[in-house]
Amino acid sequence: MSINQKTMRALVKEVNGPEGLVYRTDIPVPEPKDDEVLLKIRCSAICGTDMHILEWDAWSQKRIHAPVILGHETCGTVVAVGKNVTDRKIGDRVSCESHIQCNDCWFCSNGMPHICSNVKLFGVSRDGAFAEYATIRSDCTFLLDDDISDEAACMFEPMGAGVHGVEAAEVEGKTVLVSGCGPIGLTAIAAAKTFGAKFVIACDLIDEKLEVAKEMGADYVFNSGRDDLPAEAKKLTGGVGLDAAIDITGAGPALNTALKCLRAAGRLVCVGLPTKPITFPDMADDLIYREIQLTGISGRLVWKTWEDFAKVMKGPYYKLERVIGGKYAMSDYQSALDAIRGGAVGKMLVYPDR
Repeated sequence: MSINQKTMRALVKEVNGPEGLVYRTDIPVPEPKDDEVLLKIRCSAICGTDMHILEWDAWSQKRIHAPVILGHETCGTVVAVGKNVTDRKIGDRVSCESHIQCNDCWFCSNGMPHICSNVKLFGVSRDGAFAEYATIRSDCTFLLDDDISDEAACMFEPMGAGVHGVEAAEVEGKTVLVSGCGPIGLTAIAAAKTFGAKFVIACDLIDEKLEVAKEMGADYVFNSGRDDLPAEAKKLTGGVGLDAAIDITGAGPALNTALKCLRAAGRLVCVGLPTKPITFPDMADDLIYREIQLTGISGRLVWKTWEDFAKVMKGPYYKLERVIGGKYAMSDYQSALDAIRGGAVGKMLVYPDR
């Protein structure tokens, strides 16, 4: 260990049930295992997953075993390394891949570690980054360029889902719909434009979000609650329909509308996680007979998505200041949670040293 500190501040989910997040100052600083690094956390973002955990939904109940330190969208500096670590050194600044693959199952052995059969989740099934220090396997860290800010670095993990959706949609030269203009949707818009989409339509229920979508590169924006989106999509494509749709919402109405916007043999990419069962009332006509390609997204391609997002961040469309919603001391985490629950736009960041 290269530090003398024995205990640290952290946000701990202390109960297997709703809420139960507690700010602690007496948590032992973890020691890195042989294949791990110890990070001094610079800042972390609050994820929708963290909110689901506090709400104690069915997904959380399957994965959380309290007590556990939450947080997985993060940036930190390596301050100690395990004896077998050769790919990282003290002083490296890194972001973290939250899906910790086993490197042994069929998927890991066949180039798909992002859907590892035995995946562990940083900040979910093991302690995470809402703390002064955290450990993680070195091969789950992404070395950061000096020109990437700490705040931008926290976005690799969450925004990578949107970028992976764009990768799956193969957007170059295509007409593309992005449903949902929260931070991930905004990033997907910027990524689609960066990687050569012919044009991008953005839709949301909130006009203020649509204005931001324009700033991130959307060519056309529509309010899903007021506009006839399938009709508008047909109008913009000479009656054919869109080539690809990327859904960030996970909402049944949005998914069904996206299907109706697509041309035959179009592709629907599902990024957002549904909170309840989804039905497709016109599945035969909307999907099967038209040979629609339907695909899901899990996390990020390691490390292609990260490299692609770095390109998006440095391009002309992505605007970090429109993605960040607020900055808080970790001890003031409740204000950050209240802002999210109150509908504040953007990612809320917490800083352990403030």
